[in-house]
Amino acid sequence: MSQQETTRPKLAAGPDARTPWPQSIALGLQHVLAMDSYILPLVLGASIGLGNADLTYFVQMSFFACGVATLLQCALMKLPIVQGPSYVPLGAMRMIGSTMGIATLLGSLIPGAILMVALGASKLYSKFIRRVITPMIGGIIILIVGLTLVPTAISGIFDSGGYGLTINAVSGCVAFGVMLVCTVLQYALRRAGVLHLFSVIISLAAGTAVAWTMGDADFSAVAQASWFSLPMPFHFGVPRFDLGTCVLMAVIYLFVLIESTGTWFVIQDVTGEELTDQRVNRGTLGFGLGNLISALFGSTPVTGYSSNAGLIPLTKIASRRVFVCAGAILVALGFCPKLMAVVISLPVAVVDGVFAMVCVTLISAGMRIIRSSAFDDRDSLIVGISVLCGVATMVFPADAMAAAPQFLQYFLASGVAVGGAAAILLQLLLPHPPAEHTDAA
Repeated sequence: MSQQETTRPKLAAGPDARTPWPQSIALGLQHVLAMDSYILPLVLGASIGLGNADLTYFVQMSFFACGVATLLQCALMKLPIVQGPSYVPLGAMRMIGSTMGIATLLGSLIPGAILMVALGASKLYSKFIRRVITPMIGGIIILIVGLTLVPTAISGIFDSGGYGLTINAVSGCVAFGVMLVCTVLQYALRRAGVLHLFSVIISLAAGTAVAWTMGDADFSAVAQASWFSLPMPFHFGVPRFDLGTCVLMAVIYLFVLIESTGTWFVIQDVTGEELTDQRVNRGTLGFGLGNLISALFGSTPVTGYSSNAGLIPLTKIASRRVFVCAGAILVALGFCPKLMAVVISLPVAVVDGVFAMVCVTLISAGMRIIRSSAFDDRDSLIVGISVLCGVATMVFPADAMAAAPQFLQYFLASGVAVGGAAAILLQLLLPHPPAEHTDAA
């Protein structure tokens, strides 16, 4: 038995397990509640000047697109995957939308999505993965994802906006603390089935209850929201195509795909399901189709969510049926603003409190994959430099960023893109040590 097999968390239900539908729906809802699908469209929509009605629709389509893309990937890859909005292209989308309008923004997303479909159909990406994205590189990407998401989680918990620093900090820390206790009890107790299944919901409920008692957690929007709204393609008008923005977003899509590939490695690691060439090619095709549908209906690029993959070791359930239910719930939210309002009304600090614990599982998963790989001096350099580059984006001086060309600014805004690109380049360029030196090591 390999070291990776011995360190892989034991699952109560694998990807092919037929978990009961009530349990699948509850766990699928848990995955949806643990996502932050509404945060990126809210931030982006507000920054590009969308009015209230258009902003509501923009957020609604984020759920709809994520649900459709999730169902596509579950069907094509046969793996438990949840798709969510990618933060990698946020800087570029903000620039395009604020200067050229949302019609140009959505138009810039369509050619890149079609390119991703062609990449999956050509079966070229699987060859690229086999040559360059080794399990160690995948582990590096996962580790960087976890590390670079920590500031988002921590800043969300201690944000002084909304109802104030005290309420946010207390409710967020309560959610994190309950999640931590549930996680500890899962391995400390022999019978902790309920905690395995519902630890995230328990934590969200505890944090929301604390926020409610302190005056936060306003659910008045739920009563005001309508029950049904039909998604419509080209809601924001006919897309406009600008060559420069289309090329920019096509390049950024490649990094979003690499980000998604990191999620595939997480799922391979926690489930034991092999990431075959067929699955990679089908996943690339599903990635492109999901993003094309997202752009046509007026939403942002989607990616495999490592945070939801990180929930699998916590719940011990990897059944695809659960993830199909999550996709169906996301689609339903896209049709029903009232149901979506329930999710949006959860305090952001509480969601980020749970999300902080998910970051821990991602960092652990990345370290576990790296540790299970054959390791020499060359690999040490790749890991060290790549993590350094990824983490450096979090502390890069603003004035130095502003002095860089616009295209480089968008690239530097993503720690996953920078660290992942560094890992890939080093994997291609660094010479391998002599065989006898490797054997001696």
